[in-house]
Amino acid sequence: MALPGIGRSTAGGILSAAFDLPVPILDGNVKRVLARIAALPVPPSKAIAPLWQLSEELLDPQRPRDFNQAFMDLGATICTPKQPACLLCPWQKSCQAYNLGMQNDIPVSENRAPIPHKSIGVAVIWNDQGQILIDRRRPEGLLGGMWEFPGGKIEPGESIEQCIRREIQEELAIDIEVGDHLVTVDHTYTHFRVTLNVHHCRYLGGEPQPIECDEIRWVELADLDQFPFPKANLEIIAALRQASR
Repeated sequence: MALPGIGRSTAGGILSAAFDLPVPILDGNVKRVLARIAALPVPPSKAIAPLWQLSEELLDPQRPRDFNQAFMDLGATICTPKQPACLLCPWQKSCQAYNLGMQNDIPVSENRAPIPHKSIGVAVIWNDQGQILIDRRRPEGLLGGMWEFPGGKIEPGESIEQCIRREIQEELAIDIEVGDHLVTVDHTYTHFRVTLNVHHCRYLGGEPQPIECDEIRWVELADLDQFPFPKANLEIIAALRQASR
């Protein structure tokens, strides 16, 4: 690396190719592959350290020469800058960009603003009969007509618990007690990213009203599969079932 023009990635390529040493690389093709695998919400130049860490974690220490060569070839032939051949990719199932339908939007370009991030407080509201309250989104807008667990955006200076109580009062006109944390879900849409902070809640009183939604229902945990939920909410359902075992 003391030689002119030899940086960390070139040195890694030489050491792995010539001596089969387990040293990671991070050339342009590898950056693109890693950015898509992790659904990186910022340009690769803004996340060099975590990209190096991911390259090192993925490296096969038993066959570093073959792995690094395959890594570069994957970016050059399959995970191309435009119209990547995802159906041929051996890492398709593990690729977050592909799973989110964002493979053509990632890597994020240098002149593109980072994807906005929203933190959401979400309530899994239980009544005394062991039923859960869900609501159906209005047909217009994102995810229109789908069912969800109620909640909303956390305002500046507001705790998650305060947000959940306020949102449930504004959206459903009921009082709840915010209980234990259930799960935190990170999900990326095309133009923004959300973090769902989900808590168990206990219904205290008031008649639920669909103030900001189309419909509300009390349902059994076992019956949630009968309702179409957004993908991020499916992780909440999975966490509920895991906790009930």
